[in-house]
Amino acid sequence: MPPLPNPIPIFPLPNVILFPRMPLPLVVFEPRYRKMVADALQKDREDRIIGMVLLRPGWEAEYQGRPPIYAVGCAGVMEQCEPLADGRFKILLRGTSRFRVVEERAGEPYRLATVVTLEDPLGDAAALDLARRRVTEAIAQAVDGPAILVMQPELTHDVFVNALCHSLGLSPVEQQSLLDCHSVQDRYGRLLEILEFRRLEHAHRRGGEPKVH
Repeated sequence: MPPLPNPIPIFPLPNVILFPRMPLPLVVFEPRYRKMVADALQKDREDRIIGMVLLRPGWEAEYQGRPPIYAVGCAGVMEQCEPLADGRFKILLRGTSRFRVVEERAGEPYRLATVVTLEDPLGDAAALDLARRRVTEAIAQAVDGPAILVMQPELTHDVFVNALCHSLGLSPVEQQSLLDCHSVQDRYGRLLEILEFRRLEHAHRRGGEPKVH
């Protein structure tokens, strides 16, 4: 994948994670980030990059400044933008690549960062197929799993696991731990850990012990 340009605008939010190749609709209303969108609109379509990052816990007291963020984020290309009458923007980002923030830069009311583009290698083919089957089985046992995604075998491994990470209703910190994974194979493994923890947690809440085979 081509490296991201530097610096890029970063959009820190407390509860939103973007994954590569996934769509993310947003409504942008803060003045500093409205300027960020307006500046992006001045660029060529393929250069309209916005980096999504997650705010660390305790961000509330410093939100109007520059509260701490997780180092790994995901860049998205702004595919659609609809200006609203009150000055807000409705935008659609499409995830492109993960990145690591090296340092932040001044110069704009919104946040800018120098980043290093992170690869997202797949991993071992046989291990990926096995992990996909295990994830599919785990979701099939859940009461609210996205059956449509599970039944689409034509999806590539990266799209499949990223779509699940995006849509399963996980907490932002859980999603961040998935975005942090160094490969698609590792992301499968982490997702299985989360699903297994939730299964055990659900069994505990119901007052029963899960059977061990």
